[in-house]
Amino acid sequence: MGASSSAKMNTNGAIISPTARHTASFIFLHGLGDNGHGWKSQFEEIRKPHIKYIFPHAPTKPVSLNFGMQMPSWFDIRSLDFNGEEDEDGIKSSSNNLNKLIEAEVNSGIESSRIIIGGFSQGGAVAVYCSVNSEKILGGCIGLSTFMPLHKSFQGIKHNMPIFLAHGTSDPVVNFRFGEMTRDLLKSCCNDLTWKSYDGVGHSSCPKEMNDVKDFIDKTLPAV
Repeated sequence: MGASSSAKMNTNGAIISPTARHTASFIFLHGLGDNGHGWKSQFEEIRKPHIKYIFPHAPTKPVSLNFGMQMPSWFDIRSLDFNGEEDEDGIKSSSNNLNKLIEAEVNSGIESSRIIIGGFSQGGAVAVYCSVNSEKILGGCIGLSTFMPLHKSFQGIKHNMPIFLAHGTSDPVVNFRFGEMTRDLLKSCCNDLTWKSYDGVGHSSCPKEMNDVKDFIDKTLPAV
């Protein structure tokens, strides 16, 4: 049986507060079994003073692929096959919760076009899905070592939102080919897509990737 999709995203996740006037926000979702603190430390190295960085923690729930073991997870994972069974309710629930975090930033005075969402692996899947289905005009989306969930029902609408996708060629968890397929799918609707690959990198980030992420954020959310 799949995990329940009713659990809520922990909005009291790790945060890097701006040290200058707050004019932009960045929301990044971690991967399966992780929490927001690890990615917070990564982004502290490339932070910009005008940006608020938010790293929510996933709720703890059973994951089918791991024999029902309870762990932090944005949705249930039932297969590692790109065309395998998916937890549609869980994916949409986490996307809705991410939209609520976006809405909270908008209500605090940040334009949606000054908000980037992103994530790694499972978290990246939620961010990518949310970005292409959001009713708001977002500043951009970052997907690292990830894939497009519910791609069989994907109906891309042409847009100019910048998307940054990156993947290690030796990823044993989310196959590199899945990243390429996601890239090709999003290219059908995105007029501003950046794709980076890293030779020999597995299911993790690397300094070159973080530098590329920094360049994307600097270009997309400049100080104003």
